[in-house]
Amino acid sequence: MHLHSYRLRNFRRLRDVHVELASDISIFVGANNSGKTSATQAMQMFLSGGKDSFSLYDFSSHVWPVLDEIGERVGEISDNDVPSVSLDLWFEVAADDLYLVIPILPSTAWAGTLVGVRIELAPKSVPELIQRYRSARDDGRAKAAALDNGPGDYVPWPKSLSDYLLQELKREYELRYFVLDHMQFDAAFQAVAGYEPLPLGNDPGGAAVLKSLIKVDFLNAQRHLADPSTAIGGGRSEDLSKRLSRFYQRNLDQRQDDHQALKALFDSEVGINKHLAEVFKDTLERLGRLGYPGLHNPRLEIKSALNPASIMTQDARVHYIVGGGAQPITLPDTYNGLGFKNLIYMVVEVLDLQERWKAEEEKRAPLHLIFIEEPEAHLHAQLQQVFIRNILELLDIPDEAGGSFASQAVITTHSPHILYERGFKPIRYFRRDLIGTDQITEVLNLSAFYAQETEHRDFLQRYLKLTHCDLFFSDAAVLVEGNVERLLLPSMIEKAAKSLRSSCICILEVGGAFGHKFKSLIEFLGIVTLIITDVDSVSLLPADHAGDDEDDDELEVEVEAPTAEAANEFDELPGGAAPAPAPRYGKKCLPSMSGAVSSNQTLVKWLPAKQTIAELFAASDHEKETPQEGKTRVRVTYQTPVPVAWNGQNAELAGRTLEEAFGLENAAWCQSVNQRKLGLRLRGAVADPAALATGLHKRVSGAKFDKTKFALGVLTAPPEQWEVPAYISDGLTWLKAQVDLETEAELDGAMLGE
Repeated sequence: MHLHSYRLRNFRRLRDVHVELASDISIFVGANNSGKTSATQAMQMFLSGGKDSFSLYDFSSHVWPVLDEIGERVGEISDNDVPSVSLDLWFEVAADDLYLVIPILPSTAWAGTLVGVRIELAPKSVPELIQRYRSARDDGRAKAAALDNGPGDYVPWPKSLSDYLLQELKREYELRYFVLDHMQFDAAFQAVAGYEPLPLGNDPGGAAVLKSLIKVDFLNAQRHLADPSTAIGGGRSEDLSKRLSRFYQRNLDQRQDDHQALKALFDSEVGINKHLAEVFKDTLERLGRLGYPGLHNPRLEIKSALNPASIMTQDARVHYIVGGGAQPITLPDTYNGLGFKNLIYMVVEVLDLQERWKAEEEKRAPLHLIFIEEPEAHLHAQLQQVFIRNILELLDIPDEAGGSFASQAVITTHSPHILYERGFKPIRYFRRDLIGTDQITEVLNLSAFYAQETEHRDFLQRYLKLTHCDLFFSDAAVLVEGNVERLLLPSMIEKAAKSLRSSCICILEVGGAFGHKFKSLIEFLGIVTLIITDVDSVSLLPADHAGDDEDDDELEVEVEAPTAEAANEFDELPGGAAPAPAPRYGKKCLPSMSGAVSSNQTLVKWLPAKQTIAELFAASDHEKETPQEGKTRVRVTYQTPVPVAWNGQNAELAGRTLEEAFGLENAAWCQSVNQRKLGLRLRGAVADPAALATGLHKRVSGAKFDKTKFALGVLTAPPEQWEVPAYISDGLTWLKAQVDLETEAELDGAMLGE
């Protein structure tokens, strides 16, 4: 048996989320304030904390105005009108474990593998709640009105029903428990209209049933391990030796039959008692001469308290061996780094939680669920991977393999090293979103993506593991063409969209040839994404072209030849016609060349899904965007014609690449002798803008052009001397608007306690 999933309603920003769990390990990821911690705390509060652990601040923000409206409503108010917070738990049960869940079977005719329980924090009595609130409200207002000078602007408590519940929630609400029938739920685990679950009994009856099924433990992020500075300062800390001592004490009964260890303790005790008698002999004799303890009183004796129960806490410390040979050097645990101590601490804690679960014997729940928050604290990348690689072995109890008892782990993390060590399947992505002004979260199961995306998933996993990018933890993503864009983008953001510097932006260098492979992942995650790419204009060879007889020169196209796989990606023609043959690209050319097409597969296969340069230039903003759930989530930007002034003349021109566009839009600066280091300065007279575009195209397309040198040359110049190319500036302005909108909502939500 394992916990298949759970659904939370009206809990903080988790307005209505369904979280699916893997049978072994699940990893919660997402941007800051996306609800990961709330999803774990809710389990702790519902299953371990009881109703007193809740406050009105745990209700979603959209609930507050609903409560206030109900408090002032004229007319009948039903139980279903007043919002509640609820947790649905769905257990997947094998046939051999059916006996474990008999108390929560919905009927004797139940069939399947899923059984469910609902825990609901709801009013004890809606009529009594409304009556008590209105009585308190009216009484307060009457007393305020009786003041000498009247109430003025003063509004006494309770101002509203939400204000009343801020103080009286524990009195007015209770936990209720229900049995759920999976046949009354759809594939998304939403109940069908009109379904009323069967009561399981209020606290403590329902709580006892759940306790017999599942034990939930938590290893929090704030582990406060001691280091020399905190130990000296007396701050909050957890000494590793003390932690190991507690583990030893809890599991002492397993060592009672170890007579070799007990004999060693006995021998030590005899020796220490002899030593203590000699040390304290004079002191005790002097006390005797003073008439203490008296003739008829027992005499004093100092003896060792050496026993297995206290040996670890009183007389032992963890040491680290740092030398080899016959006499290695050992150091106390305070002399080791926090990372290694944190790893040991987590291992000991997990083992201890397992031992305490096993020790419950006949009262032991068959399912043990452990939440581990941010295990990466103080750990470098390799230790993070060691931990996540071996956590399942820690949870495994060899003599119980295949039995009725099982363990599951849920890890929340901001570490890409932990994430990519496990791959896509355990990932549960918490995506932030807005409904009007209300913040919500949707939880996405990456195992579903893994199953449906068979074409590019292996490439994506290898790429993300290789780059250790932070896509799953970002507010937004920017996909760029290459190394030049990646180097220059921070400075361009500083100039064109400065507020983005305060946001978590993931910059992925993907190139035009591979950017479209990210389409399925980006759209599945729904993360706001800007694609900055090149128009990459080339000539198009005729279908019957047998080869290029011209001499190769520096303008020869450097793009991948379309593969059979790429050809198959082109949509079939209307009416079931055969797919269009893969285009055969010729040489690089200026975008202004008649009949030019783009070799950039991101533009051809993703956005705006057009082939010719003329179509790309004519594409509308709507065609460059991917709407999702009524919002623009992805936008592409590339070079288009812009005004270029050179040598007293003006023209509308577009560059083929970033370097060409930069050279055209910063023409005077790039052609000055002081900027020779950029590599864009042309020799001889350049008559007009068209000649400038041709010269820049030849220079950038040449084999001797150093793109990295160009990027570094721009970076070393004062930013106020150059302008961001228009297509990048426009894209960053769009991205800034999307991120600013979400940031404003996050700040508003923080003020409401989300």
